[in-house]
Amino acid sequence: MKDEHIISLIENAPLASLSENDLTAIRAHTDHCSDCLRAFQAAQISALLLKERAAAVFEPSPFFHTRVMAILRERMNESDSWAWGRMWRAAGALASSMVATVAALAVLTFVVPGNQIASSQPQLSPLANNYSAEEVLLNQNEQLDEPVSDAQVLNTIYDADEETVR
Repeated sequence: MKDEHIISLIENAPLASLSENDLTAIRAHTDHCSDCLRAFQAAQISALLLKERAAAVFEPSPFFHTRVMAILRERMNESDSWAWGRMWRAAGALASSMVATVAALAVLTFVVPGNQIASSQPQLSPLANNYSAEEVLLNQNEQLDEPVSDAQVLNTIYDADEETVR
């Protein structure tokens, strides 16, 4: 009995695209089937509502166009006046990476070599005496047991001068 109902015919195609034979079969069937009659009437009402809705023309208020155009002009003026800002946004990542690279190179150039110079103090040879110039010249009487050579005196004097210069 379900195959005899026309509901599937109504649901598969719009009413406007049905052929005359299909419409005749629908009308003949709806004369004795109340469920199919209600489905056919609902399809006719839906088609009529859709047709009316599609035909309706919506007119915006007269000031809508003016307001939209004013907002567009305002945005255009803002973007034109801040061209550097647009350019900065476009190249911001590149500029940031360049600044980071320059900062890293500056640290490597100025900070790291300073640490290497400070840590590479000249090592005194084990043969050099740890005498100051005043000690050698003024305390000669106390060092009679151990004679001091001229080379030791000169090394002591010049090493002391280099340390004061640094």
